[in-house]
Amino acid sequence: MKTIIYHNTRCSKSREALNILLEHAEDVEVINYLKAGFSEKELIELISKLGIKPEMLVRKNEPLFKENFSDKKYTDKQWVDILINNPSLIERPIVVKGKNAVIGRPLQNVIDIL
Repeated sequence: MKTIIYHNTRCSKSREALNILLEHAEDVEVINYLKAGFSEKELIELISKLGIKPEMLVRKNEPLFKENFSDKKYTDKQWVDILINNPSLIERPIVVKGKNAVIGRPLQNVIDIL
């Protein structure tokens, strides 16, 4: 079974998570989500596997969030649309194995999903 990592090469935690997967000899599929993006269906499925609300996937310390989204309330559908159009706001890394997914912060989450 492939293990998928939604990866940002510029993120140290994402690089560390990828190294953990490789050290555990996982069959890894690396998806650079900043380039590949998400369809609405893909993102909704990922959020479902994570078992969270879309807003919980948002990086709220990002300047983009603070400048554009912090002072308003959004529905789940609106958050999905915001994340599709602004993938840099998505928490990272995200690791998927089978029907389960985790946000790799802390990195122990990555080890636990293996």
